[in-house]
Amino acid sequence: MSEGPLVLHGLPKRLVDNHLIDPSQLEAASKDAKSANISLVQYLCDQSLISDKAIGNCIAAEFGMPIYALEHHNLNNIPTDLIDGKLLKKYQVMPLLQRGNTVFIAVADPTDYRAIDEIQFQLGNRVEPVLAYYCSIKSVLEKWLDNSSFDNIGEVLSTIDNMHLNNLDEDAIEEQKNISDSDDEDEAPIVRFINRMLTDAIKIGASDIHFEPYEKSYRVRFRVDGILREIATPPINLARRLAARLKVMSMMDISERRMPQDGRVKLKLSTTKSIDFRVSTLPLQFGEKIVMRVLDTTKATLNIDTLGFENSQKALYTGALARPQGMILVTGPTGSGKTVSLYTGLNILNTAERNINTAEDPIEINLTGINQTQINTRVGLSFSAALRSFLRQDPDVVMVGEIRDLETAEIVIKAAQTGHLVMSTLHTNSAPETLTRLLNMGVPSFNLATSVSLIIAQRLSRKLCTYCRIPFNEVPDNVLVQEGFDDIGIAKQDFNLFKPSNCDNCTNGHRGRIGVYEILQVTPTISNIIMQGGSSLDILRAALKEGFMPLRVSALHKVARGLISIEEANRVTKD
Repeated sequence: MSEGPLVLHGLPKRLVDNHLIDPSQLEAASKDAKSANISLVQYLCDQSLISDKAIGNCIAAEFGMPIYALEHHNLNNIPTDLIDGKLLKKYQVMPLLQRGNTVFIAVADPTDYRAIDEIQFQLGNRVEPVLAYYCSIKSVLEKWLDNSSFDNIGEVLSTIDNMHLNNLDEDAIEEQKNISDSDDEDEAPIVRFINRMLTDAIKIGASDIHFEPYEKSYRVRFRVDGILREIATPPINLARRLAARLKVMSMMDISERRMPQDGRVKLKLSTTKSIDFRVSTLPLQFGEKIVMRVLDTTKATLNIDTLGFENSQKALYTGALARPQGMILVTGPTGSGKTVSLYTGLNILNTAERNINTAEDPIEINLTGINQTQINTRVGLSFSAALRSFLRQDPDVVMVGEIRDLETAEIVIKAAQTGHLVMSTLHTNSAPETLTRLLNMGVPSFNLATSVSLIIAQRLSRKLCTYCRIPFNEVPDNVLVQEGFDDIGIAKQDFNLFKPSNCDNCTNGHRGRIGVYEILQVTPTISNIIMQGGSSLDILRAALKEGFMPLRVSALHKVARGLISIEEANRVTKD
């Protein structure tokens, strides 16, 4: 069956209509240009199939672009430190000048979006193409490159602006250098981009960095104050190189693309300060997604007065910490601040009179004076194995990163019943549900009722920016009742409501986060309900009679004091 006639659009159609090339030649040239991995304009000029002036005039007419007389451009005004010379030669483009965040580039083919995207990616700035004749660009580029030194361009591009940073920990790179199939100079834009992403994440206080490949696009997102935000969209053709670079830095096998891997990167900020990133890869349909958790312990505030506890809640927590034995459980979804709540308690307990042991996966905050153990299941060091060893180490306080199974639960309960203060976490939605979760795991009700002393359930809410928040006190009474403000014990005239705005000091009206808590004290009444096999609803009803403050009420207290918005309270406390 014969193929239909070749359908032409845009520049190719104009070239044929102007009788500069016939359709069959154009089709063959298009295939050859694609095979050579260069633009059609570059191929036609290099093969002398059409003169560069004829093509340039067609492009000018097609896109309404003036032709810049590049031969008259002053070479001394060219920004020499912007773009790698190898990239300029590859795409036959020429930097002209920079104005603010825009770099003007002389191009012979403004439709070569791959070249524009890659240059824009390397620069981190907007690129504005300026049309020039191909031979003029080639001639001036060769003359300029002869007079310029690009020997150290990789070093220039891999430095990080605005911060006195050393290079990333090069030990991992050196150990796997022999398996890297990329030329170091070619990787300079990749190095520069990744370094910038890591440092930008630290600067704005991101908790996670997501590198995500899709079929026709690639994006990088930061999680800031609990919300993911798109930060950059590098060219999709660089997806594999970005993944390889991140895996080398993380001491992973760069040849393994079918299985998830875990690793770690250390970013040295100075000779005395560094920040770790926990790295996880996941094979997807169109490449590997890589997520980096920022473990910036320097920003962890272990001050109980800054976490967001209500006064009554703070008294309950400090009271439980003062007891010589028992179990304190912190619960909530991933990213709700459980680790900081635990470490704050440990920081209070961290005195010369106490022996404190922790089992963590991973160790997120280093605390001098506390004996911290990193769980390593590959060698058999599980939470339960670490706990057994702890009990032979004369501990006063034991912290377990998470109760994941019945075996671990039984050991921590035994420790709590034998004169130790135990702290740990679970993933449940509320404090009462934590008790029923442990019962469902197989923990005997008597052991549970006699060992658990306090349960903290929590969420993290975005705080309103104090620079730009807008007063919002004209709220109808029926709306306040509907939201639950009539049950929080604060008079309406004492409300100080605000809503978010936006300014240079914040992100969409929010700046930083604060904890929202509910704290359940296991009183004799609650213990009896547990031993009788009561449900989480039974526990909640009894706790409310004893003054228990649920998450929703705690959040509305913060709304009434102008710390968070009503919308944010709804986001973190409504199902």
